[in-house]
Amino acid sequence: MSTTWDTIDRYVVISADTHAGAEMHDYKQYLPTALHDRFEEWAASYVSPYDDLMTATAKRNWDSDLRLREADADGVAAELLFPNTVPPFFPTVPNVTIRLPKTRDELELRWAGIRAHNRWQVDFCSLSPHRRRGLAQVFTHDIDEALREIRWAAEQGCFGGILVPAVSPGDVVEPLFHTRYEPIWAACQDLDLTVVQHSGTGSPEMPMDQPASNPVLITEMASWAQRTVPHLILAGVFERYPRLRFAPTEQGTLFVKGSLQILEAMVPAMKTSAANRTYGMFGGSSVDELTLTPTEYVRRNCYFGASAFSPWELGSLKLLGDEHLMWGSDYPHEEGTTPHSKMAIQWALSGVPEASCRKILAGNAARVYGFDLDALTPVAAEIGPRLEDVHQPLGETGYRSMLAFGARPFEGGLALKRDDAAVAG
Repeated sequence: MSTTWDTIDRYVVISADTHAGAEMHDYKQYLPTALHDRFEEWAASYVSPYDDLMTATAKRNWDSDLRLREADADGVAAELLFPNTVPPFFPTVPNVTIRLPKTRDELELRWAGIRAHNRWQVDFCSLSPHRRRGLAQVFTHDIDEALREIRWAAEQGCFGGILVPAVSPGDVVEPLFHTRYEPIWAACQDLDLTVVQHSGTGSPEMPMDQPASNPVLITEMASWAQRTVPHLILAGVFERYPRLRFAPTEQGTLFVKGSLQILEAMVPAMKTSAANRTYGMFGGSSVDELTLTPTEYVRRNCYFGASAFSPWELGSLKLLGDEHLMWGSDYPHEEGTTPHSKMAIQWALSGVPEASCRKILAGNAARVYGFDLDALTPVAAEIGPRLEDVHQPLGETGYRSMLAFGARPFEGGLALKRDDAAVAG
């Protein structure tokens, strides 16, 4: 029997959206010695707003052997690691807003904290180098500092991309269409590192003392990150950096069609050559320099970590093509598909042709983040979902949820229950 990744009778599955991080006190060894006392003070007073980081299930973030066992049972051959646990000097907040540092002191401390997390990832990935790739997180307050971290990450060999924070209106740094970010885009293109952005940022000015504050936050937090795709198109970033890859993650793909409909209608009218007296007022040099349509830029430069999507999400296949979608389990979040990822894949992809499934489940993520498919093939040959099972329709399930924050189509996170005695033992 052939043993290549695209011919075996099982699917290679790379989760393009999982989360990991060290136990809080394990970060200390990755901090400069001069910050050890301040770290101890911070750690002693810190109260995590995330209760799943305070219970037995928290070890899923850093217990390498446990992660591998559960990945095997879930049919997942490899995983891309987004941060999850609290890095040093992270602020205590009563919600899930991942806000940018506002003061110089906070910035210096939190920069040290995310550098510690980045260095922890190097060691964590080394425990299973073919099955894990990391993302180097950066802050963008100081471009030179960000560039130093990006170049360091490229030298490690275990990072598939650079995690750049979304910027909301009124935030402490300029929006991502600003020209100050040019060196970052250039470096990521030259170093072949994908620029990645995860949902999870709220408005910095949003009041959090209202009854609706938290539900508003969680229902709209992906929208701030979804603004980045049109921003990069309109700023001409993809025009100047044709080999730059941008991967919005856990934001779905349904927003793309609406964004492109607006851009496709307005961009031609904003160009000087259109002589449009109304929209032309809002054009400018960046729009005039665009040589492709907005849709063409998305199809060339953007890859979507759509995570645990539903069959309805697959309407984006026609718009984006099957080379631009990546599946993810969102492990170890309880709203993710673990331990039922095989069923989740069957639910979403049973009617999709095999060649497209192979790309969505592994081929695209391997290309975008640098996974070695040859090394993953023997793993998948043992634990991957069988083709015959994936393409057996589930029938009418009654499931309609498309968002990870809504009711899961399965009993989401059964193995991730916070009172899981088996994990505690």
